[in-house]
Amino acid sequence: MIPFNQSWPYDVVMGDVYVHECPFCSSSNVLLPLKPRELKTIHEGKKKLLVFPCCGNKLHVLDCDNDYLLTDTVIR
Repeated sequence: MIPFNQSWPYDVVMGDVYVHECPFCSSSNVLLPLKPRELKTIHEGKKKLLVFPCCGNKLHVLDCDNDYLLTDTVIR
């Protein structure tokens, strides 16, 4: 089970990965530098450093499911 306080929801729209709101600067509809094929490798166990383009803050993504990214940082 993914801890809720370390997860953030995302959506895949036409081959792009978006979050509705940045957890750091609250910018809306942020396009992440992440491709849907990378989500599969993350789910299989590969960690990914994710840099938010809106503010430059960084998170390590440890796992994901169809709706949420699991990070190493408490973001809620």
